[in-house]
Amino acid sequence: MENREAEENGVANEASAPKEKRKGKHDKPKPWDDDPNINHWKIEKFDPSWNEGGMLEVSSFSTLFPQYREKYLQEVWPMVKSALKQFGVACELNLVEGSMTVSTTRKTRDPYIIIKARDLIKLLSRSVSAPQAIKILDDEMQCDIIKISGMVRNKERFVKRRQHLVGPNSSTLKALEILTGCYILVQGNTVAAMGSFKGLKQVRRIVEECMLNKMHPVYNIKVLMMKKELEKDPALAQENWDRFLPKFKKKNVKQKKVNTKQKKPYTPFPPPQQPSKVDIQLETGEYFLSNKKKSAKIWQEKQEKQAEKTAENKRKREEAFIPPKEPANLVEKSEDANNNVADMAMSLKKKAKKFGKGKSEENINAETYIIGSSEQASGRKSKKQKS
Repeated sequence: MENREAEENGVANEASAPKEKRKGKHDKPKPWDDDPNINHWKIEKFDPSWNEGGMLEVSSFSTLFPQYREKYLQEVWPMVKSALKQFGVACELNLVEGSMTVSTTRKTRDPYIIIKARDLIKLLSRSVSAPQAIKILDDEMQCDIIKISGMVRNKERFVKRRQHLVGPNSSTLKALEILTGCYILVQGNTVAAMGSFKGLKQVRRIVEECMLNKMHPVYNIKVLMMKKELEKDPALAQENWDRFLPKFKKKNVKQKKVNTKQKKPYTPFPPPQQPSKVDIQLETGEYFLSNKKKSAKIWQEKQEKQAEKTAENKRKREEAFIPPKEPANLVEKSEDANNNVADMAMSLKKKAKKFGKGKSEENINAETYIIGSSEQASGRKSKKQKS
């Protein structure tokens, strides 16, 4: 009995214990899984020995390019052709259709190189220079073409926001390129970017926020600069950086009020019927006139309108020859200025006379003054005696 109970308890314990997942031959731990010297995220350069048989099917991509790129593409096409030839990819420039085509050949070994070649012709069609676009053939370089035309409906607003991305003398664009480590080109309705996956993600977010008017690129540059500084501190590697980053509040700018028409009060009755042309003629009596008189009246009205028009045109032509009226304030000011000058001259003359008299009195000697006064008195006496 005891043995049976022990066996039952053992079965119950086995049932309650979780079953271990049986690992297959591919799930076995590898010796290089925990090796610290191996970088599992490193992208290794493709070795042609990995795919000696080549491609089974021909893959091709084509894209159209604008007419203004035709001349440039003709000049740089030998360079593009030689760059793709190293990877065994054929390319064709069709000037009649205005298209570029890339396709795999028997010499192609890397299966992903056709996707890179497709990105190359896309970048060339979006006005990226050929030496820069050829860099996309490297494994570590990726690209992203952001379409911005559908984000803003108003054309003036679209151009203004697109200019925010570029900035004065392309200063904003250069700052974004340095901080994100990507090449950025704003051209027409698209923004072409080349760089790492992390940088492309940042560029797309900044471009979308700018075009949707969520945040100006300058504020995003400030945030990226702060993150760049925080990355240098190893103590903050595992912490949340939100408390260090600046927070920008969006200010509501007052917009012009749209002049809405005032709604008329609702009435259940329809508006009165407007008089017809015949009713108006009956009221004025024109309906009963003969055709000759009607045509004469129309001709008379036409002549009156012409006379008014000619008089108006003549008046406009003569306006150029009418001299402008001189402002009255200037004349009054000039008269006042002349009067003020005359008054000042008179006062100066009076002061000069007074000053001259004072000088003469100071220079007279006592003896001469007495002699002169006695002579004056004797002269007066002789005059009285004669009289």
